[in-house]
Amino acid sequence: MADPQTVKTDARRHHDPSVRGFASDNYAGAHPEVLAALALANGGHQVAYGGDEYTDHLQRIMHSHFGPTAEAFPVFNGTGANVTALQALTDRWGAVICAESAHINVDEGGAPERMGGLKLLTVPTPDGKLTPELIDRQAWGWDDEHRAMPQVVSITQNTELGTVYTVDEIRAIVDHAHGHGMKVHLDGARIANAAASLNVPMRAFTNAAGVDVMTFGGTKNGMLFGEAVVVLNPDAVSHMKHLRKLSMQLASKMRFVSVQLEALLAKDLWLRNARHSNEMAQRLAAGVRQVDGVEILYPVQANAVFARLPHEVSERLQKRFRFYFWDEAAGDVRWMCSFDTTEEDVDSFVQALKEEMAR
Repeated sequence: MADPQTVKTDARRHHDPSVRGFASDNYAGAHPEVLAALALANGGHQVAYGGDEYTDHLQRIMHSHFGPTAEAFPVFNGTGANVTALQALTDRWGAVICAESAHINVDEGGAPERMGGLKLLTVPTPDGKLTPELIDRQAWGWDDEHRAMPQVVSITQNTELGTVYTVDEIRAIVDHAHGHGMKVHLDGARIANAAASLNVPMRAFTNAAGVDVMTFGGTKNGMLFGEAVVVLNPDAVSHMKHLRKLSMQLASKMRFVSVQLEALLAKDLWLRNARHSNEMAQRLAAGVRQVDGVEILYPVQANAVFARLPHEVSERLQKRFRFYFWDEAAGDVRWMCSFDTTEEDVDSFVQALKEEMAR
């Protein structure tokens, strides 16, 4: 058999790698260290469905970050991770309290409801963050058979609006939820950015704060594909292995998900990537603040900048750089920075914004 390192391919590059944008941190490619790890895990045969050496070693790495009871269940994507985790925390009649802006409510195509059989009880928030007082708007009616039973509070760290919960804020939410007999799920699609912003270990606002289950995001921080459900409190969940399979999230060649997570977490790649994308967002926000007529909507605490500007300016600017409207009627947009965003990318974008605003 030919050496894989010498095999030629007929595949061709179909995109211009010089094209840059601020639409999503999902637009970025994979970090070179992650690609190198994938190559390292390739070759030979390994046990399928998670019985491989890489998935076994990942558990020890997760313990170093999230404590000795943490158990990681690698999955394909963030929606699958959230749906699987929430199913493990709820009964058939259970409901999940979340922010109205939460990803599980806005951006998962109804998967928690349709695939997970869950009822989402949403709460409007000014900044994407729940509080004990906001939770209490939906935390009632446990004995009312006419109402889905609130069993879980789901928070996102950092939030969909780019804001970050402090350690004390999460601890207060966990204590409040547990006091009502509810469990706490943390959607950590950008957990690395939150830890970098707070300058604390991830454990400080997860297992140390009492969170029961979290989803760990890797795709937005340099991985090619894959996330993980991380069970922090084994007593809070049931049948995770069966639910992962039932939710179509069991990878046969799981070593290729696990080795990517190892590449991020074994040393400090997760933190280096997150710090860089956060720094680029701060650079972007500083440049935008110098442009008259553009309003930054929320504190810039992670790798996102939300802004309001004239609709026609955004449409012209989108022809030069990819980004999304957040609320098109209001003229609100979202600009995301990635692990591979450069200072030149940011400065070119700010210059383009100035030019379009001046037209």
